[in-house]
Amino acid sequence: MNELKLFPVITLLATLFMGIQTVRANDTIQNPCIGPSALLALLDRPTVSDSACVVQYGHAVLEAGYQHANVTGTGGGTADDFPEAELRFGLPGHNEFILLPPNDTLQQIPDSSRLQGFSATTVGIKHELGYAKHWLGAVESLFTLPSGSPAFGSRGTGVAFNGIVDYAPSNDTGISLQLGVTSQTNPALAGGGRFTSVNPDITFTWLPLWNLQFYGEFYGQSRTGPDLGSGFDADGGVQYLLTPYCEVDLEEGVRLSGNLGGFTHYFGAGMGLLF
Repeated sequence: MNELKLFPVITLLATLFMGIQTVRANDTIQNPCIGPSALLALLDRPTVSDSACVVQYGHAVLEAGYQHANVTGTGGGTADDFPEAELRFGLPGHNEFILLPPNDTLQQIPDSSRLQGFSATTVGIKHELGYAKHWLGAVESLFTLPSGSPAFGSRGTGVAFNGIVDYAPSNDTGISLQLGVTSQTNPALAGGGRFTSVNPDITFTWLPLWNLQFYGEFYGQSRTGPDLGSGFDADGGVQYLLTPYCEVDLEEGVRLSGNLGGFTHYFGAGMGLLF
């Protein structure tokens, strides 16, 4: 995708950010990040996009999961990824600290090779800009450390800057727009080259019950590697609250174009806990 074609999206997000009025002091407008269904709004998983909600000060969120994918390329094969952990800690001033520990990935190609190793570690900060009756906005910065295995890690430091806007047309539906810019490096075994990408994402949610949510998501990158073009994928799934503090989910994704993520399709399951 030509970055110039994303200019209207960037302009829209910037306009929405400027238009969101901070009304936390106004009790007549409910904070969308609290309440009995708050964990569904708080969780980053299982979507690729992140939540616009930050974890409240004094609380923490733990997410974990498993994913099985059919990979692209010569010979095909499968990849299993675990534990997909994420830790988020609420900080003062409507901020949160983000920690993404390494994942253990096992990739198998039939009658050929087997690769296993850890992904890189990522840390970050998210800031909630504020909320209005139907809108919520946030910005975040993520930093990927030069770490992990030669097959699945990051050869150099990676950075990502995301703007996130949530819009709630009704009490049980939502639309999330995320636009990010990343600079990242491939694993050492893939050459370790650096590339920069613009990453759009749109997610739709439906909450038929206070503890049940369905979602569908479309996302992409303007570049998927140093010498590669754009790539786009889609995913969807269901989330269920066992209690207001414990969530379980199922997800499935598919490649639409390009080679974003290196898979043809995947499925996964996971959970989230609020402390």
